[in-house]
Amino acid sequence: MTLVQLKYVLAVASFRSINEAAASLFVTQPTISTAIKDLESEVDTKIFNRTNHGIEITNEGMEFLGYARQILAQADLLKEHFKKKKNSTVKFVVSAQHYSFAVSSFIRLVEKFGMEKYDFCLRETRTRDIIQDVHNLSADVGIIYFSKNNSRLLKRLLKEQNITYTPLARLTPHVFISNKNSLCTRPYVTLADLKDMPFLSFEQGGYSADYFSEEVMKNPEGSRMIRVSDRATLFNLLTGLNGYTISSGVIEQELNPEIKAIPLVEKGYMDIVILQHKDITPNPLVDTYISYLKDALPENCLLSDDSEIDEEI
Repeated sequence: MTLVQLKYVLAVASFRSINEAAASLFVTQPTISTAIKDLESEVDTKIFNRTNHGIEITNEGMEFLGYARQILAQADLLKEHFKKKKNSTVKFVVSAQHYSFAVSSFIRLVEKFGMEKYDFCLRETRTRDIIQDVHNLSADVGIIYFSKNNSRLLKRLLKEQNITYTPLARLTPHVFISNKNSLCTRPYVTLADLKDMPFLSFEQGGYSADYFSEEVMKNPEGSRMIRVSDRATLFNLLTGLNGYTISSGVIEQELNPEIKAIPLVEKGYMDIVILQHKDITPNPLVDTYISYLKDALPENCLLSDDSEIDEEI
């Protein structure tokens, strides 16, 4: 039994004539006659009686036609659903800490998959809000980091929120400074070199700065601190106030040519991890976005999915 056979049956029932049904469907009369004969044989039911006055519908045929209409209606709904889905707006949301590699990867994703209709969102926000975004299904993927100081608490929180994490890369702390800073030509810097400079960090609201901070460490010798909420302001202040921040060391020079990353001579690490909700099917764009993130990070720093990320380096 096919949908085409059902369409033929309904057409014949409507016109009460095989010739007229064939003309309306742009097929030959023998095509419809053979299809209906095969269908009646398959379901062992006489649907039509052929008389000198035309086509008559049998009692069993009336019942069959009722089911046939339902089946064709469902088929039309199915086709329309996936047609709309194919032409629907492509959506993808990233909630991340303030990383330029997340931005450059996002740009690649939009350039690759930005169809005629799309609604993409890159939300740079607080650590706790990233976790909430993934938990509440407001984001397809989250990006944060683990360190020796925060990993135990964050992992417990992620478990409570039904969020999985996938290791992406292990990075060492770097100082971000203006390319006009006198330290920018140094091969490395120490915390002592930075003690008289303003330290800029991303504010975390009322949450504990020790566990949710984006900066892997603070300068215990420094007394000048400025908190900001967005990356553009932080970079402007780095330049305007000759300040610094401590981050991953991965900076997209094309996007931020005025910022220089200098290795910091301090023991520590930042494990960049991808967050996803445990109980939903991932957005098809997630894997592609992760592959772009890996392209944007130093190859020798990448971690496998089953890497142990608790050990200090």
